[in-house]
Amino acid sequence: MTDVDTASMTAWIAPRYGGGEVLRSEIVPRPTPGECEVVVRVRAASLCSGDLHLLTGTPYLLRLGFGLRRPKHPMIGQNLAGEVVAVGGRVTEFAVGDRVFGEVPSGAFAEYVLADVGCFAAVPASIGWEEAAAVPDSGMTALQGLRDIGKVGPGQRVLINGASGGVGSFAVQLAKVLGAHVTAVCSTRHIEMVRSIGADVVIDYTTDDFAASPFRYDAIFDLAGNRKLRDYLRALTPDGVYVSSAAAPGDNWLGPVRWLASVVLVNLFTRRTLKPLLMRPASGDLNYLATLVVEGTLRPVIQRRYPLAEAAAAIAAFAEGHASGKTVLLALDD
Repeated sequence: MTDVDTASMTAWIAPRYGGGEVLRSEIVPRPTPGECEVVVRVRAASLCSGDLHLLTGTPYLLRLGFGLRRPKHPMIGQNLAGEVVAVGGRVTEFAVGDRVFGEVPSGAFAEYVLADVGCFAAVPASIGWEEAAAVPDSGMTALQGLRDIGKVGPGQRVLINGASGGVGSFAVQLAKVLGAHVTAVCSTRHIEMVRSIGADVVIDYTTDDFAASPFRYDAIFDLAGNRKLRDYLRALTPDGVYVSSAAAPGDNWLGPVRWLASVVLVNLFTRRTLKPLLMRPASGDLNYLATLVVEGTLRPVIQRRYPLAEAAAAIAAFAEGHASGKTVLLALDD
């Protein structure tokens, strides 16, 4: 993947809504930074569920803000790590040559990406590109769900439903960092991986039902959205907290809206606390997560690696589900 000239670059474009089959690689102008922006050469990028939603245009409600008939911003990709190659006139946080990672609104599946300087944090020298690229969306979602909303602390019993995916694999480890006893729910194929990252107990949902168990949890972090709310309530302690970062499956129109509205409504009528999670990117959280990776207490779990030139195939595989950690795209010269 090389530039035709110094003013252009290769990027993956979604000219219409659809799956990986609609993507095409195009030569486009290389971006130049505004006053508070930076241009980053992408060394690695990772996939997240948001990429799939923006590519397919589902739930359909999403199209009200992102384009009714086709994407307003056809360059896709949100999570990346790379090196700064240009900075705006008012940027003081980074200089050309700095290693950074973060989550951007769009355009990460390209040779270069343009974004506000606040989207990024520094990548320590000991962290590789693919590890750094795997962290932003999933790591911040797990951290904010457990620490900020779940208020998870030492000695608490925490259940993570959907523990093997991108967010789940970070959540298991972060719950341990926060001092909790962790029960992870996943399918048979992912049991060993989930154990390897620190889960104290693993429940195979194909054979066992956590809601039917006598155990009660101080916090439940739901990343699957595959149960009724009454099942989660049954599994909580009287003062327990349920945090939802999932939508009920099969709703292509409203997506998470209906489910999250149910969470808010039921919260009004129970002693337990039920809260939705809407992750907000924060450079301070990225810095904290990077520190944990350097210390060795947090390990990004990477299931698949593809060259950036095979982004369409990576997205097609990602859309099949059943993830075990993250899918990462690597620049051709890395």
